[in-house]
Formats: sequence, structure tokens, C-alpha cells
Amino acid sequence: MIRVVVAGSTGSIGRQTLEVIAAEPDRFEVLALSAGSSVETLVEQARAVRPRVVAVADPVARREVAAALDGVEVVDDVAPVCAEADVVVNGVVGFAGLTVTVATLAAGRRLALANKESLIAAGPVVRPLRATPGAELVPVDSEHSALHQCLRSSVDAEREVSRLVLTASGGPFRGRSAEELASVTVAEALAHPTWSMGPKITVDSSTLMNKGLEVIEAHELFGVAYDDIEVVVHPQSVVHSMVEFSDGSTIAQLSMPDMRLPIAYALAWPERSSVPFGRIDWSSLGSLEFAAPDRATFRCLDLAYEAGRAGGTAPAVLSAANEVAVEAFLAGRIAWSAIPEVATSVLDERGAHPPTSVEDVIEADRSARESASAWLASRGV
Repeated sequence: MIRVVVAGSTGSIGRQTLEVIAAEPDRFEVLALSAGSSVETLVEQARAVRPRVVAVADPVARREVAAALDGVEVVDDVAPVCAEADVVVNGVVGFAGLTVTVATLAAGRRLALANKESLIAAGPVVRPLRATPGAELVPVDSEHSALHQCLRSSVDAEREVSRLVLTASGGPFRGRSAEELASVTVAEALAHPTWSMGPKITVDSSTLMNKGLEVIEAHELFGVAYDDIEVVVHPQSVVHSMVEFSDGSTIAQLSMPDMRLPIAYALAWPERSSVPFGRIDWSSLGSLEFAAPDRATFRCLDLAYEAGRAGGTAPAVLSAANEVAVEAFLAGRIAWSAIPEVATSVLDERGAHPPTSVEDVIEADRSARESASAWLASRGV
């Protein structure tokens, strides 16, 4: 049995992880669950899978969970339990997930990573931990999982890989000009054509910031230079990413959009799941289209490349500023087109500094949020 810790079990990744585990009950055992404050869902999950430990960050919610569960240890932090697992799924949102990443890799365990901050903001801090004996990092994002799967075909990726190609659906505004996007609504930005995601990530998809941040993640994960990481728009979201090799061959990973596939891949690694999540019906698939992204209209993509090349704290600054801007857009305070303006201003102001600790990364995030809030205030929004 593969012992699994599911950090962030009440979120989208966590819930789908438990679906994958339920599909192969003789293969996986849930050692621990964790959540921030979602009492009802967490209690329901714990009763279903009977973990040994449940971690709840919020003290009030923790007491409620403890009162509702018998025979389960209820604690405030799941990180100490990570060392006992075979694989830890990190589906925690935000910097709260960084401690899970650090604890898992430092203990020499496999990390199934869906927490973006761990690589985008804290890449320089996390990087040396990956050299811990036994430590493995298997990405859960569909694009990076696809790259991971394609790279299995190479015996010497450093020598044989020519470029990584990340695919982007193009979001709900694909093909529209900057003039047409000047007055788009929140509802329009949230109408993603192929994926069902949370509001923040869906807006990031509409600006292509999400794809830009994934470029930074790909660089951190696979050590490929930014000049050798390309983005192409692929509206069907069936080809999840590709790797081009030195001999001109391109290997792609294809499946129907279903996050359970990359989750199952990370759980079962180096084997594969026996459940065919995302299976394609080739007789009805239709055409697959590819096009270059409109970088002039969707400026966030190049902003991410700029931050990635600058390195240091620049990716953390960009991510934090973008988050503040997206929150303001969702609240109706700024236009969709203002999101890259906020990010550009804060990136120019804060720049890049080499972080030496998690605290340095958290401070970069804090100061960037402060600058983004000041930008909004200066415009009376």
C-alpha cells in the first residue's frame, strides 16, 4: 500500500485526489488529511477514508473537527506527518503550502506538487532540497505532468532536449483584440471554454498570466533555459504539452481535460494508474489546432518571462502583485486590462533580490502586495 498525505484535502486538487484513491482502494492508504477551516467537508472526508491524522490550521475549526471525530488525532500542522508518507500531495493554496513542500523534500519523500508558490515564488529556496536523498518532485499541473511524462523517453535530457512547448487554451478571450477587451466583465473572464477552475486561476488563464507562471515553474522543474521554453495556444486542451528533442522528434502527452490523470500519475509514479482518466475517443475527437499567442494583447505572458529571467525574488513579486490585481478585478474595482499595469508597476518598483530563506520570499510577497495596494489606492480604487 502506498501511504498518502493529502494536504489541502478540501480544495479542488484534494477532492480529486481522494477520488483517485477511491478508484484504487487496494493500492493507496490515506495517512493524513489537512485543511484550513472547512469543517464539514473535512469531517466527511475523514469519516470516509479514516486517516490516522487530521490537521486543521484554524483553531476554532480544529476544535469542531476534534469533537466530530473519534479515533483520529487532530493537530494544527500536517508537515511533521509528511516524513511518514510515501507520497505527499500538496494541494494547499498560497504560502501555507510551502511548509509542506519543504518538510516533504527535506524528509526524502515524493512530493506531488500542485502548490504554485513552492516553485514560482520560492524556487531558489526549494531547489537545494530536491537533492535530498530519496526526494522526488512529480508535478500535478496538467502541463508539467505532460512534460514529465514526455521526458521519460530521454536517457539524457540535458543533452537531448531542444525545447519544451507548453500549451495554452487561450482562455475565453482568444482571438479578441485589446480594444475589444477594454470593457470585458468578470462573468466573461470566468467563462473558461475547457477547464473548470477557481475564479483566480480562471482570470489568470484569461490574461495568460497563468501560462506565464507555468513557464517559470517549467524552468524550475526541468532546468531548461527560458529561451528554450515556448508557449502555443491550443484551444481544445487535449495536447497538454510537448517536448522537442535534438533529432527533431516531438513527443506530446494527450488526454481529455481531467485533472485526475496527472494526480493519479503523481501518486503511482514511477508506475501508472490502472484507471483510464481522460481516455480519448479518437473517432470523435475532431481537429487539433495550434497558434502563436497574441503577446501584444496578452501582456502578462511576457511579464512572466521577464520576471523569470530576472530570477531571485522577481517571480514572487510578480505573483503577489498579480494576485492583488486579480482580486481587485473580481471585486469590480479595476478593468481587466489594468491587471498587467499593476504587475508591471510593482515589478519595476520592487525588482529582484536573491532570497536566502523562506522568510526572504515571504517578505518579497508582502512588500509586493503592499506596492500593488498602493497602486490601487493612488487611483482611487
